[in-house]
Amino acid sequence: MMLGNTCTRRCGFCAVPKGRPDPIDFDEPRRVAEAVATLGLKHAVITSVNRDDDIVGGARAFAMVIEEIRRQAPGCQVEVLIPDFQGKEEAIRIVVEARPEMLNHNTESVPRLYRVVRSGARYDRTLRLLEYAKEVDPKAVTKSGVMVGLGEEMHELLQVYRDLAAVGTDVLTIGQYLRPSKDHLPMTRYYTPEEFAFMKEEALTMGFRHVESGPLVRSSYHAHEQAASTGVTLLS
Repeated sequence: MMLGNTCTRRCGFCAVPKGRPDPIDFDEPRRVAEAVATLGLKHAVITSVNRDDDIVGGARAFAMVIEEIRRQAPGCQVEVLIPDFQGKEEAIRIVVEARPEMLNHNTESVPRLYRVVRSGARYDRTLRLLEYAKEVDPKAVTKSGVMVGLGEEMHELLQVYRDLAAVGTDVLTIGQYLRPSKDHLPMTRYYTPEEFAFMKEEALTMGFRHVESGPLVRSSYHAHEQAASTGVTLLS
């Protein structure tokens, strides 16, 4: 995770500290790439806190880390899990034009629950980000993730999956929300294995190239295999 350890938003599900962050450290991408090279990674998933204080700077840092990983760890596939950059197209374009192997932006929940789940985010903005990425680079591979167990209904989840498929999202991850602490949003219920299987089957009929659906699924769950299934890279 880049761009410091303090987030400018207060999402109800997230345990990352909130507050006013330090200025962006533009040497961090070099150090992250050095760590990737030292570990010998074949597929690196890079994410960050939200930096609403410097949206374009945050996007530049993502572009820089992609470039640095290509330089220091040639052959490593790069997946970026990006914030919404408040929908600023300049920032989105900066990241997309750096050509990560996969561009991920999580939807997280259904529109009805956005105000409490994703403080500062907008459902339409999330869909537009994923759509715009394809406009900038039609060959871009896009991905999004959804948590279940926050009080949503199955029909609402299925509509989210339809909306994501409609903007060309390639990969979908569906996982169980687990409450980080008593100060975070409560979990309403556990979904059954049968429900996760049902959601995967339904989503695949909508046109996704790959769907991961299960209680332990998170954004980076089997990320290398997801990339392989979409033709981004080969398993080895």
